Amino acid sequence: MNWVLDFYNYRIVEQYLGRFAEGLENTLIAAAVSLGAAVILGTMLALCRMSSRAILWRPAAGYAAFILATPLLVQIYLIYYGLPALIPAAGRWSELTLGIIALSLHNAAYMGEIVRGGIASVPRGQIEGGKAVGMSYLQRLRYIVLPQAFANTLPPLLGQTAVLIKDTSLLSIIAVFDFLSAGLLLNSERVRPNESFLTIALGYLAIYVVMLSLSWAVKRWLAGPAWNVGA
Repeated sequence: MNWVLDFYNYRIVEQYLGRFAEGLENTLIAAAVSLGAAVILGTMLALCRMSSRAILWRPAAGYAAFILATPLLVQIYLIYYGLPALIPAAGRWSELTLGIIALSLHNAAYMGEIVRGGIASVPRGQIEGGKAVGMSYLQRLRYIVLPQAFANTLPPLLGQTAVLIKDTSLLSIIAVFDFLSAGLLLNSERVRPNESFLTIALGYLAIYVVMLSLSWAVKRWLAGPAWNVGA
């Protein structure tokens, strides 16, 4: 038993459970708000990229290319230092708010690609059918295109959500106290790297397993009875 405590002393971790809970709360808040904003922005981005108007698809394509080609770490720094210079009021915003903005803008590009693939998967005949019964463009989007697009892309959207949650660990570089920060605090005060980094790893692994299980359940639900019969 002593060698177990030497390798990973859970009693020390228990003393920091409150800080880990605080960090986990900030991590989940950042992930949840960023996810909602990224889905909305990503949907708008996907519609712009699929537009025939150059004034819409060119800026959208340029934005997506910039986000996909640059590291998230750089984007966080650009938002943290650059946004207050462009918008003076942003200088009074919290680090968590600026971090959420950076995560939202970053993941919007990835969500946009996923949604764009989902929109492309909607049968053209259904869209033409909507036109035939007199539906407007917005009505076709609301009742035909977007419901099926999100249904078709729900598993990859959940997968990207898991990635987003892990990406929140980068917010610690701008002084956001997240789940990673709690582990780093433990290590800095007690000099116990095993307890610190193993707890961080296990925490993010648990979140990933939950998201993976949810994604798997969604796949089974979308596949219907045929999936269960084949399984």
